Amino acid sequence: MRRILFFLLLVCLPVAADQRVIYQPQSRDAVLSAGQWRQLWHDTVGNGGKTLIVQWTRYGDERFGGAEGWLAASLKEAHAQGLELVVGLYLDSAYYTRINELDAGGLAAYWKSQLGDSLAQQREVRRWGLSVAGWYLPMELDDLHFQAADRREALFVQLQAFNRKLDAPLHLSAFTTGKLAPGVQAEWFARLTGLNLKLWWQDGNGTRRLPPLVRDSYARALPCTVGIIREAFRQVSAEGQPFRAVPQQPALQDGCHEQAVFALNYRSWAKVLPSAR
Repeated sequence: MRRILFFLLLVCLPVAADQRVIYQPQSRDAVLSAGQWRQLWHDTVGNGGKTLIVQWTRYGDERFGGAEGWLAASLKEAHAQGLELVVGLYLDSAYYTRINELDAGGLAAYWKSQLGDSLAQQREVRRWGLSVAGWYLPMELDDLHFQAADRREALFVQLQAFNRKLDAPLHLSAFTTGKLAPGVQAEWFARLTGLNLKLWWQDGNGTRRLPPLVRDSYARALPCTVGIIREAFRQVSAEGQPFRAVPQQPALQDGCHEQAVFALNYRSWAKVLPSAR
């Protein structure tokens, strides 16, 4: 009888939930009280949350208060509410501008410098007293800036060395612009995951830069070792305008890929966040 009840319970449960949700810290979120953070993380767990992936803990010159600041206190509360923490490192606020300006040699030198800053940030965050299950590198990969094989090889070598210096698993994400064939991109991603890191692919369902059939062809080619970030937003701003988006239901699916949802501020229970308004 117990086995039957357990089976019925599994059948009645949703097939997918926000088990892994990405939070992008914004300075304006500092206004939340300790009680509001506690309720937010409680509600995140209540909606299926198990892992919180924090996109960064330093963005340009913004350090979110450091060890005694609001972000550190919030993340401690998130863990107390039962969330595993994958903690983001450093992102240059001009990252996307800079990588557009650099040739292959300049890009490799820039990445080396930025990885050094992220390693310094990892040491800083260790002083925050958090329980860290993994580290997230906010510098996103794409098949435009890493279309050339020599650039991908230089990246591989740098990530290999960087990963060896961390004391918890490395996570990073990538998105597709259609510059590599699905099979070539899949081979690139498989080689990166061979470094014993967790690579996440953004499904593009929110930005919609590529047609659905094209996005699906890239998704089908992904190795099972690559996770998929399901975008819980729909971009409404035009090309060249400041980014604006509205919430939409993420396309969570059954399958071999681990899934994460981007981002917390687009989820219905997180409207308390100023960055959600």
